Amino acid sequence: MPDYDERPLKPEGLASARALVPRLVSCAPVAVLSSPLLRAVQTVAPTAEALGLEVTTWPELREWRSGLVPSADFVEQYSRSWANPGLVHGDGESLDELTVRAGKALARMAEEHPDATVLVGSHGMFVSRALIAAGHRADIEFLHAMPMPAIYEVTSSPVAGE
Repeated sequence: MPDYDERPLKPEGLASARALVPRLVSCAPVAVLSSPLLRAVQTVAPTAEALGLEVTTWPELREWRSGLVPSADFVEQYSRSWANPGLVHGDGESLDELTVRAGKALARMAEEHPDATVLVGSHGMFVSRALIAAGHRADIEFLHAMPMPAIYEVTSSPVAGE
């Protein structure tokens, strides 16, 4: 299953995670957050260890619960979700719901770690929708062009009157 929670990184993924350590340590994060999915935790764990920090998992950082199952028309259904982000497959969540979840996670990070850098391990679809929630443009082509692992820096700033 695509969203299998205990799917580990492959050896090359683990090597990529270790290669990220110098760059991520230089950002001086004060916290390391991750999706509870094993591959996300494994991606940020080497940096957390180098910093002497624990990896804290937040359920809201997990990948999209698409409701899609492997099938002959999987790619078509996946593309349809991007074209109609309110669409729900089975007992999954819509992309609109994921965008709201991602936005709330970003707001929680800003509230819990104001004026600080936080390292987050998550997933491509989540990151794409978090960027949308933060007012940036991301589409299915953006998602498909993302390198793995990818590094994005999102900076929060106070909203006037809040």
